[in-house]
Amino acid sequence: MTDSKYFTTTKKGEIFELKAELNSDKKEKKKEAVKKVIASMTVGKDVSALFPDVVNCMQTDNLELKKLVYLYLMNYAKSQPDMAIMAVNTFVKDCEDPNPLIRALAVRTMGCIRVDKITEYLCEPLRKCLKDEDPYVRKTAAVCVAKLHDINAQLVEDQGFLDTLKDLISDSNPMVVANAVAALSEIAESHPSSNLLDLNPQSINKLLTALNECTEWGQIFILDCLANYMPKDDREAQSICERVTPRLSHANSAVVLSAVKVLMKFMEMLSKDLDYYGTLLKKLAPPLVTLLSAEPELQYVALRNINLIVQKRPEILKHEMKVFFVKYNDPIYVKLEKLDIMIRLASQANIAQVLAELKEYATEVDVDFVRKAVRAIGRCAIKVEQSAERCVSTLLDLIQTKVNYVVQEAIVVIKDIFRKYPNKYESVIATLCENLDSLDEPEARAAMIWIVGEYAERIDNADELLESFLEGFHDESTQVQLQLLTAIVKLFLKKPTETQELVQQVLSLATQDSDNPDLRDRGYIYWRLLSTDPVAAKEVVLAEKPLISEETDLIEPTLLDELICYIGTLASVYHKPPSAFVEGSRGVLHKGLPPRTGSIEGPESPDTAPSGEPAADQPSVIPTQGDLLGDLLNLDLGPPVTGPPMATSTVPMGAVDLLGGGLDSLMGDESEGLRSDVGGSPAIGGSGSFTAAPSSTAPTNVGAPLGSGLGDLFDLTAGVGTLSGSYVAPKTVWLPAMKAKGLEISGTFSRQVGSISMDLVLTNKALQVMSDFAIQFNRNSFGLAPAAPLQVHAPLAPNQSVEISLPLNTVGSVMKMDPLNNLQVAVKNNIDVFYFSTLYPLHILFVEDGKMERQMFLATWKDIPNENETQFQIKDCSLNADAVSSKLQGSNIFTIAKRNVEGQDMLYQSLKLTNGIWVLAELRIQPSNPSFMDLELSLKCRAPEVSQYIYQAYETILKN
Repeated sequence: MTDSKYFTTTKKGEIFELKAELNSDKKEKKKEAVKKVIASMTVGKDVSALFPDVVNCMQTDNLELKKLVYLYLMNYAKSQPDMAIMAVNTFVKDCEDPNPLIRALAVRTMGCIRVDKITEYLCEPLRKCLKDEDPYVRKTAAVCVAKLHDINAQLVEDQGFLDTLKDLISDSNPMVVANAVAALSEIAESHPSSNLLDLNPQSINKLLTALNECTEWGQIFILDCLANYMPKDDREAQSICERVTPRLSHANSAVVLSAVKVLMKFMEMLSKDLDYYGTLLKKLAPPLVTLLSAEPELQYVALRNINLIVQKRPEILKHEMKVFFVKYNDPIYVKLEKLDIMIRLASQANIAQVLAELKEYATEVDVDFVRKAVRAIGRCAIKVEQSAERCVSTLLDLIQTKVNYVVQEAIVVIKDIFRKYPNKYESVIATLCENLDSLDEPEARAAMIWIVGEYAERIDNADELLESFLEGFHDESTQVQLQLLTAIVKLFLKKPTETQELVQQVLSLATQDSDNPDLRDRGYIYWRLLSTDPVAAKEVVLAEKPLISEETDLIEPTLLDELICYIGTLASVYHKPPSAFVEGSRGVLHKGLPPRTGSIEGPESPDTAPSGEPAADQPSVIPTQGDLLGDLLNLDLGPPVTGPPMATSTVPMGAVDLLGGGLDSLMGDESEGLRSDVGGSPAIGGSGSFTAAPSSTAPTNVGAPLGSGLGDLFDLTAGVGTLSGSYVAPKTVWLPAMKAKGLEISGTFSRQVGSISMDLVLTNKALQVMSDFAIQFNRNSFGLAPAAPLQVHAPLAPNQSVEISLPLNTVGSVMKMDPLNNLQVAVKNNIDVFYFSTLYPLHILFVEDGKMERQMFLATWKDIPNENETQFQIKDCSLNADAVSSKLQGSNIFTIAKRNVEGQDMLYQSLKLTNGIWVLAELRIQPSNPSFMDLELSLKCRAPEVSQYIYQAYETILKN
């Protein structure tokens, strides 16, 4: 008879009957009763009332019954901690049982009972079990230490269990070693700063010896631990690699990937001239190929890892192209991944094979796969120059099939081929133009428009073709509109007489009839260029374009090195570091590969200071913030570098400044400062037409001569904001009474002397008294959270209002919102819970130490890519430059320098958000009429998604 009978009871007084059976004298009846209890517990019935009766059954020699009782205990100890203490004596007794299975069972259960009251009673039995003569008990006890550490870390450290665990790494039994390593690794993960796994050549030797004899999961723990070790030289690295290599032939794919991870990491330290290096490369290929014969899910994980390995060391799999050819019955996710790796491995030697395959794939039925295959043909043309001719003819054959989505993808990739090989394949343009009417996807339309604009002089009816797109201009996507605007301007510059009307039409559509700021800005720029200096317009719009690079989707090298250290984990499947997807990751350590042989600090970068100069003179550039979210939200970049102003300085000019000297001339006299070539160092000093920024923290040094260096040009009191406080918007109604059962909430946000608050007015428009108020925020982009409870000291009577200032901090959970400054709030009272959302102004997040040191400002502006720059206009502002500067400073937007160019004032400003993101600004102030100014604002930031909201903050502060 199976155990299913225990799950099919229909009796009424079940608990009562079970109680009687549990207290029966007959052992068999007891065992049956405990099985029934466990069955009820499994299906979700509450049988906690039987706790004392079940615990009484612990006193037994029957191992099966003991296991069942322990299972019950684990489940209910948390809800009945006082009762659970009854079981402690039995645990202590069982830990000294002659049967090692019972000793191990007791110590395992102890680790699973997460009740603080009990833990201290368990220390003594656990200490005995860690020193037990039976290895099965010791290996169980090792894992129990990690569980106990999770409940009460301090207790484990005080009792000296960590030292005992470290001793177990030298145990004679390989399974005990593996579990000790697993436990220490687990503990080390939650305390990254503690050096628990203090690995040295002797302990590594012990781990490698244990590696051959423990179970597969034990091997994985040991291999993962080895991967964190840094060998002292290449000989030690080679010796570890030789002893790990046999794991590559293991049947378990997780062991194989962990071994690959260790080898990939230590290969960095081996010289490429070594014979062993070549042998190791050959040995790595077969196990990776074998992983591809597993089931599809495993194949996918293997392919994602192989994708990383191929980007790091393509030579490992360069002869294995055929295993990545797609099979007809592969699921789509495997097909797409294989396709990606095929392109990465494509070379002159195998390109013919690859193209034949890709052409075959392009006639498949799966639309996504076909699109990717057509893209792949284009990527091959760009990667392997010798194959470009063949790829283009393949793409033309595909266009002749007239299958809509194939044609569209082909046009998109041919545009890239034109960019890579100018003046080679333009003969195919006629064929492309025939398919113009069938294009309905934005990317394909944009690509076709680009081709028509770029090669307008070769297409007789280019104006008609572009005009046909112009008819539905407002229905097109932004991508197409921008491309169409540029293409028509190119056409006008090539054939000015025939296309004057067309260009006027598109410029007015883009500037007057559009509400997209990108499109308007581009339209205005072209309009001004064409109207003021057509020759300059030609040089800008028809400039030589840089050739596009081969691989545009490669993972950035430092991220790739980090991901190689995570082969075989989720990070290698997502292609993201753990810090990007592990919630509340307690100090995730960023791993990296060891430095290559022969270099101590890695290759010397061109930015490092020459030996003669002190490094302090180098401009410091703010590190890349990357994504707005993730770990970096808590990054504090510290105060700006301070020090006496240098009379001369060397600022490497990273790139040509598109602001026409706007920033370089911050550094001194324009005529001298900008004569140096890019990369040189400008002459600094001299008398510039250039006044210091007004400062509300220190008077400007009026009498000093300008030639005495930069000190007097800038306000050097590296900015603590004024105490006047930032602009506070008037309160608005956030939650109307009709939506909240009579509770009306209005409010605003403010920042005063470094602290943020939410100023609320709660009004009771109901007929009953309101009390027990509480507030909670949902996760938001900047981690805003209440710093204290919502305190309404007396119940709120009908028709009464109360004003409350709720302090906020920015240490809450983070989640990117749309829009970025959206805040979702829940307010509870004695009636119900109510939800509303509101937008907070970003200037409440501008911190007081947001004034950047001037050299740093210059170097950072150059270092942030130009595509991160956004421009905005603020119309009809009634303030002059000095008033603008001091008003913004009240909200922690600091002016670093001010200069006057042709009657227009230019302010250079910096601000810093609470999450450490810096924003740099250039504000151009031009009089529009005697009493009003128009402001042009250029913002540069590593996280460009915040720029729009920074602009809104500027507008709010200046217009109120």
